[in-house]
Amino acid sequence: MKCLQLSLCSFLLFPVAVFAHGPTPQKAKESVVIQVSVDKVWSVVKQFEGIADWHPDIKTSTGDGKHESGGTRTLTLQNGGQIVEELDYYSDKDHEYSYRLKTENVQAFPASSYTTEIQVKPGDEADTAVVLLKSRFYRGDTGNTPPENLNDEAAVKAVNTFFINGLAGLKRKLEN
Repeated sequence: MKCLQLSLCSFLLFPVAVFAHGPTPQKAKESVVIQVSVDKVWSVVKQFEGIADWHPDIKTSTGDGKHESGGTRTLTLQNGGQIVEELDYYSDKDHEYSYRLKTENVQAFPASSYTTEIQVKPGDEADTAVVLLKSRFYRGDTGNTPPENLNDEAAVKAVNTFFINGLAGLKRKLEN
């Protein structure tokens, strides 16, 4: 009976801890149709370290040149911050790869963790391609009361904006 009383007392003394919870995973998904062939789109997208050549939010990107699990790239964003990403999966045959945030910098990008997939597929019309980006991520501050700039809404807005800007930049580069 003492054990039951002790458990009940603990619950009554610390009720906030029982209801507190960490962040929930967020998701983003964006796509664009580009009026060129899958092979032409893939020839640009497959260069994991070359994202700065088409993404307007990235000032520079460098990498180790590995197009396989464990390959890395460092992105210097237009705001001056840097993040490091690492490949999880890469398929030249399927025109897709997935990567994750390896070194976070929540001051530069308000997500503490993410995994992202990019895939290039044939479009509905001849010589068109669909580029699909999707991600699962957590907000920049994983505590129970994050500041506004590091909460779920800030992370969702940042990831969606990053995807939209990147896909628009890729489309501009390839269709011009």
